[in-house]
Amino acid sequence: MLKEFKEFAMKGNVLDMAVGIIIGGAFGTIVSSFVADVMMPPLGLLMGGVDFSNMFVTLKDGAKAAGPYASLADAKAAGANTLNYGVFANAVVSFLIVAFAVFWDGQTQFLLQQGAIGAAISLTLLVSAIAFPQAFQ
Repeated sequence: MLKEFKEFAMKGNVLDMAVGIIIGGAFGTIVSSFVADVMMPPLGLLMGGVDFSNMFVTLKDGAKAAGPYASLADAKAAGANTLNYGVFANAVVSFLIVAFAVFWDGQTQFLLQQGAIGAAISLTLLVSAIAFPQAFQ
């Protein structure tokens, strides 16, 4: 049984999948940081100084201290029950970025498999130009 498991685990598809999962996890971490630390602060500033990570509704005051709370961290420290819609908004934006990256990768792979190498390169350049316009000036 151990020999069969070793043969299964050493197949190319399983190893490729393992590498993909590890890289996907790292990519998710990078996207989460990008959304929370780079994208949302300027967006919040444009919306009048809103901090998305501190957007919440107190459902029930905490046992340690009554509301209102200045931040989500204060509410959590007081033991309050909160609905964290700002954190959820960050998660939705992160998901959309990852979903677009997966879609883009799938489209590129499809074009490469169809022999449309020029189209795949064009798609890659288009996305790069949108993401990093200063590099194409």
